[in-house]
Amino acid sequence: MTHDARDEAAGAHDAALPEGFVDFLTASWRDDPAPYPTPAPPAENLAKRRQQLSEAFPGDLLVVPTGGIRSRTYGAPYRFRSGSDFLWLAGDADPDSVLVMHPTATGHDAVLYAHPRFDARAGAGYLDRTHGELWHGPLPSLAEKAALLGVETRPLAELEGALTAPASGVRRVARGYDQDVDLLAGAGEAEADGELARVLSDLRLVKDDWELAQLQQAVDATVRAFEDVARRLPADRAVSERLLEGVIEWRARVEGAGVGYPSVIGGGPRSAILHWSRNEGTAAPGDVLLMDVGVENRHGYTADVTRVLPVSGRFSAVQREVYDIVHASRDAGLAIIRPGVAFREVHLTCMRVLAEGLHQLGLLPGSVDEAMHPDSMAYRRWSLHGFGHMLGLDVHDCGRARAEAYAAGNLEEGHVLTMEPGLYFQPTDELVPVELRGIGVRIEDDLVVTAESHRLLTAELPTQADEVEAWLAAQREAGPREPVAHVRRRVLDRP
Repeated sequence: MTHDARDEAAGAHDAALPEGFVDFLTASWRDDPAPYPTPAPPAENLAKRRQQLSEAFPGDLLVVPTGGIRSRTYGAPYRFRSGSDFLWLAGDADPDSVLVMHPTATGHDAVLYAHPRFDARAGAGYLDRTHGELWHGPLPSLAEKAALLGVETRPLAELEGALTAPASGVRRVARGYDQDVDLLAGAGEAEADGELARVLSDLRLVKDDWELAQLQQAVDATVRAFEDVARRLPADRAVSERLLEGVIEWRARVEGAGVGYPSVIGGGPRSAILHWSRNEGTAAPGDVLLMDVGVENRHGYTADVTRVLPVSGRFSAVQREVYDIVHASRDAGLAIIRPGVAFREVHLTCMRVLAEGLHQLGLLPGSVDEAMHPDSMAYRRWSLHGFGHMLGLDVHDCGRARAEAYAAGNLEEGHVLTMEPGLYFQPTDELVPVELRGIGVRIEDDLVVTAESHRLLTAELPTQADEVEAWLAAQREAGPREPVAHVRRRVLDRP
């Protein structure tokens, strides 16, 4: 190796490495097996998913990258998370990998193109800041990945030669994950690439039993995060939203990969801000505290749960009035969820209850029917969003699915979705009585559609106002958990 070939990609603060040190650095390293950094899905599940995709595109070359590491600033990378389509098909947790499904006479041969483990004698283990083992830890070998994931695995350097379009059929690329792969594949056919994205979302809509277990695990961890917050939420003084966010982040890292999206911790008037995630205010006695939280488990599946707590321990009369309207909307939507029911019907059912509540509060400019008419939608000034969305590897899962398979379609057994109606009265809204201003209520549950009806994944976390108050009191009485024992029981003893 020449000196130029092994020069470090240094920053302005780095000194050049002398030749002798590089030679010394690359000698006498033992080649130990590398443990896989995260658990992998069952290989048979991955194979079944790839078979579904193969059947959708016979004769076509299919390219699904995971994406690469991005940096906040030089030398400070963000934590990597695999692309969801890739993760669903390949299960590989490492950056830059690409799954290519090569067409054959009988279907497809799937090949995972990935970084090989670096040979320390080449200096890359030290000199490569992006993938080097001394910077980021060892990679599993290609053979180890192939055995674990059940897919043929080749060096990433061979990818370019594998992207040639087939003689018959077309090349379809999951775009937007990896700029280098997009460039290597060329301009391509936008419609063909878009159809690949749509089909992947369609296929991911129905969750298998293993996926349902992952989502339940993520929800259970999220429930414990809410308990952690309730046990630390004082009833007699203001508390920082940042502190509460930190409590949630602790649980998310202890039991999962982290949070599946930025936590929303809104005290008082910030409860009416849908995606308040700066979390720079306080929650004080007399306020409602809205928390929208989701732990992402170690396989990438995320919960999405919202609860509203009265900081003082009891809802005021007007807070409870708003809360009860939202709860009635939630119950009405849940009552009709089953296979074959239109997604749109659930939405309209929930929205009508909200509109009726707004009418009772004297806020609608006309009747409920007038407010619900598509040409008016006056109720949306205070409800703002729909009843829910699909949930899985992404918090807003399968967003590229065909409309007729999602928002304009019917629910199916195995769909996992949220139920999250809400009402939001902004502190600056002059159409709202003063006593309502600054109150935001969203109640969000996660559920799976079953053969006959549905099952709440979030059933352990109460929603009815009296039950919420009793639950909060019980958590406060129990006090904070002893963290070391809990961590050991939940995490350290896992295989």
